[in-house]
Parts: sequence; C-alpha cells; structure tokens
Amino acid sequence: MDVVGRLLALLVVLLLGSGFRSSGILNGSRTQRLNAVAYYVALPALIFVSTFEQSIGALLSPALLVGLLVVLFATACLAWLVHRNRDSRARRSVAIVQSYHSNLGYLGLPLVAATFGPSVTAMASVVLGITTLTQLPMTILVLSTLNGTDVSIGRELRGLVTNPVLATLVVGLTVGSIGLAIPSPLTTGLEAVGSLALPVALLCVGASLEVDLPSVDVGATVTVVGLKIGWMPAFAWLVFSVLPVEPAAFTAAVVMLGTPTAVSTYVFASELGGDSEFASLNVFITTLSSVATLFVLITLVG
Repeated sequence: MDVVGRLLALLVVLLLGSGFRSSGILNGSRTQRLNAVAYYVALPALIFVSTFEQSIGALLSPALLVGLLVVLFATACLAWLVHRNRDSRARRSVAIVQSYHSNLGYLGLPLVAATFGPSVTAMASVVLGITTLTQLPMTILVLSTLNGTDVSIGRELRGLVTNPVLATLVVGLTVGSIGLAIPSPLTTGLEAVGSLALPVALLCVGASLEVDLPSVDVGATVTVVGLKIGWMPAFAWLVFSVLPVEPAAFTAAVVMLGTPTAVSTYVFASELGGDSEFASLNVFITTLSSVATLFVLITLVG
C-alpha cells in the first residue's frame, strides 16, 4: 500500500501541475522559474547526497554500462523498425526518439529516492548520468537527420559539459572516491533541498503536459507507449538478469528505464523539425500510463 500511496501522490501532483497551468497559476515565466529550481538546485542536491559517500568503482561497473547501452540501442533500433514506414518524417522521427528517451531526471531519480534506499538511489544517479550522455546526443542526431535540420554539435556538447545534473554527479563521485569529509550540517541541508526534487519536478512536468485530441494518431501513440513503458523495462529486466550486477544496480536500471517519455523530447521536436503536437500527446499519455506500469515494476523489484 505504501507504493500505491506514493504513486497516487505522484499522479495528484502531476494533475495539480496541469491544473495550475490551465488556471494560469503556473504561466510560462513561473514554470520556467520552477524548472530552474528543480534543474539547478533540487536535482543536483539529491544527486550529491546520494553519491558523495560512494566511490566511482563501487557504483560504475562494466556490466552496468554494457547493459544500459544494450537496452538503449536495442530499443532505438526496434523503434526505427516499427516506425520506419510512417509517411511523415516529422512524426516518424518523434515516434522513434520517444520510444527510448526516458524521463530520468524529473521523474526517475526522484521517484527512486522516495521509494528505495540510499544504495539504489546512488546507482540510479549513475544510471541517470550514463543514459543522459547517450540518449541526448542520439535524440538530437535522429531528429536533425530525419528532418533535415541544422544543429550545432559544438553547442550541444557544451550543453552536456555545463549540465548541472551531470556536473554534480561527477563532483559527488569524486568526493566519494577521494574520501573527502563533508560537514554534517551541509549534508543535512542538502538532503532537505534534495527532498523537494520529486514534488517540484512533478509540478513542472504536469505544467508541461498538453494534449491536442484532434491530432491523435492512435496507432502511432499506442506503439510509442508500448515500446517506452512496456518493452524497454521488460527488456532491461531480461538484460540485467543475465549480467553480473548487484541487486541495487538491477533495481535502479529497471525502474529508471521504465519511466515515461521525457518532456524534453517535445522541446527537441519543436526545435528540430519534429511533429510537436504528436510529441506533446505522447509525453502526456506515457506519463499518465506510467503510473500503473511503475507500480508493477516497483512492486516486482521491491
């Protein structure tokens, strides 16, 4: 029942965010400020407190790295095969990227931290780092190539280097590896700030959810949902059951890869010639559907 309560609370906060957007409480500028709090403050604090007592060697194993890459690239290839015959390149490109691009930062890591112990949360932080470094460039490449849009590779690489979430992960693992002592009042404060990551991020996601019913392509959307929150976590379960990873790594990887399509895919689709209305719909449907599928995943791995 504890898992049910957490996921119902997740759904309530999501719907609150959507309601606040509809009522004007969370307009564009306020949502941007809330996003900044989540992206630059709450999520980095959560990542640091989950990793600063862990060494890189204890968290990052070859098996974890290989497993994540296998699941990500296999799902991307399957998505390409499934969607390759769609008439619209703009819709095809979005369907492919939204079938594998997970919402790891705003939903995955905060949910893991609120549900599991410190060891799983630390592993989830590493999963976030590895997968982000892989799925983000791949999404930009797929969208820009299929839609024939120009993109500055240098700018995107600079964005990765200056990403506060990834930078904090590096700092936390470095501190843990060299055994640097952190004053307890500081860690207590960071833990308090990090605990805000889930509600703040969920409000941001909810405020970003939109759906345009006249543009619904049922077949395409059902396929995206099936691949993202059905196939991907199931395949991750299979892959990490075979690989020699610790239980904490298994749990973190399966739950993180079972998260819905990231809101950022809508932003990338809008900027790189994708079908933005289709992208928005898929984010909405996968996010709401994932409340049920994440319950099943968390129950099984828990």
